[in-house]
Amino acid sequence: MTRDTASTPDHAAEPTRSDAPVVVVTGASAGIGRATATAFGRRGCRIALLARGRAGLDGARRDVEAGGGQALVIPTDVSDADAVFAAAERVVAEWGRIDVWINNAMATVFGPAEQVPVAEWERVTNTDYLGTVYGTLAALRHMRPRDAGTIVQIGSALAYRAIPLQAPYCAAKFAIRGFTDSLRTELSRDGSAIRLTMVQLPGVNTPQFAWSRSHMPRRHRPVGAWYQPEAVAEQIVRAADEAPRELWVGLPAIQAILGSALVPGLLDRYLGANAYEQQMSDTPAPPDHRAILFEPAEADHGAHGPFDAGARTRAMGLDPALLRGGLALAAVGALAGAFFIGRRSAMSGRRQALPPARPARIVQRPC
Repeated sequence: MTRDTASTPDHAAEPTRSDAPVVVVTGASAGIGRATATAFGRRGCRIALLARGRAGLDGARRDVEAGGGQALVIPTDVSDADAVFAAAERVVAEWGRIDVWINNAMATVFGPAEQVPVAEWERVTNTDYLGTVYGTLAALRHMRPRDAGTIVQIGSALAYRAIPLQAPYCAAKFAIRGFTDSLRTELSRDGSAIRLTMVQLPGVNTPQFAWSRSHMPRRHRPVGAWYQPEAVAEQIVRAADEAPRELWVGLPAIQAILGSALVPGLLDRYLGANAYEQQMSDTPAPPDHRAILFEPAEADHGAHGPFDAGARTRAMGLDPALLRGGLALAAVGALAGAFFIGRRSAMSGRRQALPPARPARIVQRPC
């Protein structure tokens, strides 16, 4: 069971720097988590790798150590709260503290909401949403006494703009955003120095497209422009450094979030009419492909999925606070311009209303 494996000895290499930052990454065995752990490894960080699949965790450890970091492998199912708390205790016992905790673990089901069995709804919710809650609570337990640390929630544009055929995943991402915003207000009230940030991602070429549970005739694929995990990992590291309230990564994510705010009904109709076919690849789905949803992967799948061709290798990251600041400046400028124009119009109107000037009267004085 996960609770037992979380405490199985898995000694990390002797640290070369006792003051190196300590980073915990959930879902570290593959995809975005794998690429993020590797990116922190290149910085020389000490990284605790949490996931279910042992083969993928061992591969992630090799990647981290090859980049110059130190790795601690802790097999953990994030849907098990006790296992997550035990993993956090293990990290602190080994390295003394937790500086950054990244909640990335995810599971997904592809298909119409009515065709997804209750057990699969529960599995996605327990992994994606409650796994993030448990990870956050575990991190806070060790960050609170020091009043220091950064928690990074890995979200998605789908936390703002839900799409068809991914209702369990979209619902979990919406829930994570609500949980995070609520917790942020509590930290603010306490005057806490703990930093909380959420990164909203675009489509990424990860192994989920090869192993996600499908109720459709063809396999799942990313929609629109998609990115390599390494490009996204760079922005996640940036979020851990800067801790903006949110970071929107990739132009498609930015467009989806803004579009949902401006024209949600139009997007509902567009996605309903187009997003079914757009999300399906040409690869037939296996008749019963549910193993990875309930059991860990038996092989090391690495960071990349089956869509390397066409995947973008660089991703922009937008702090929406800058966008809001720009909009505020534009609004102030517009108001100032309107005031100036109105004032000039009023002055012009007053000038037109004045009676015409009387001609000067010439008075002749005697010499």
